[in-house]
Amino acid sequence: MITVICPVYNEEEYIENVLKIFIEAKPDDKELILIDGGSTDRTIEIINDWMNRFPNIKLLHNKNKFVPFALNLAIKNSVGDPIIRLDAHTTYEKNYFEKILETFEKTNADIVGGPMRKIGKTDFQKAVAYATTSVFGIGDSKIHKVDYNGESDHVYLGAWRRNLFDEIGYFDERLLRNQDDEFHYRAKSFGKKIYLSSEIISYYYPRKNFKSLFTQYFQYGVFKPLVLEKIKSEIKIRHLIPALFSLYIILLPLLIFLNKIFLIPVLIYFFINLIFTVQSRGTFRQRLLIFVIYLMIHFAYGFGSILGLSKLFKKDF
Repeated sequence: MITVICPVYNEEEYIENVLKIFIEAKPDDKELILIDGGSTDRTIEIINDWMNRFPNIKLLHNKNKFVPFALNLAIKNSVGDPIIRLDAHTTYEKNYFEKILETFEKTNADIVGGPMRKIGKTDFQKAVAYATTSVFGIGDSKIHKVDYNGESDHVYLGAWRRNLFDEIGYFDERLLRNQDDEFHYRAKSFGKKIYLSSEIISYYYPRKNFKSLFTQYFQYGVFKPLVLEKIKSEIKIRHLIPALFSLYIILLPLLIFLNKIFLIPVLIYFFINLIFTVQSRGTFRQRLLIFVIYLMIHFAYGFGSILGLSKLFKKDF
């Protein structure tokens, strides 16, 4: 038996995608554990309707609401191996579970998963999908290389051997974001094998508006310093650049007062942004959005990282 787990919160628009792929996909011997964080829409009503028809679908209630609590609750109440995580804002190929099992068998890895393929329904989502997979947008991470096959420090969502949690522990419940980054980095630091397969195919739908996108990347920035403080071997230059550049922007009025030469870095940044925007795909409107989205995700992540570093130094986490 395999275990499939999925945290949910107000997912009435998406939840049936998860339920359908679970029922229709092979293998037949499986359980689905949905963990609700206090939904106020029709999410629970929809789940209950499916539970009445399929006894291998279960619902747990996460009083702590946030994802790491949901994941740990589901894992501790599951019986299958491996444990496969799904996300409600993602669609999956019908062979998704089978490809995960094949990859485990072929590679003898402890964690497997696919790349993060992003798609969108609206112009905004399509622009976010492009910007957050480009080198200028988020760096040169393997998880965004859709044709990559091999060992990695991270995979999208992930599937885990059950014994892994006995050996390295569960998800860090202090990390309301980036808990999957930290868990995978921790596994790697224990010598565990993480394998990314391009044959494990899913499609993620990004945030729908500027406010939710800013909040998402700001929170990524806030919690990243704690992840890297715990797993120092995973510190990379691309993790530090947004915070350094955001600090430069904060200090820019003072720096310009001292010497106008300090304007050069921000002008170079806007020029590079413009080049990558012009080279991007999509309509004229999507390209305008991409230009602004680059700015937003870089500064949201950077300002969040500054706050995260200050919290880390104060031991506020």
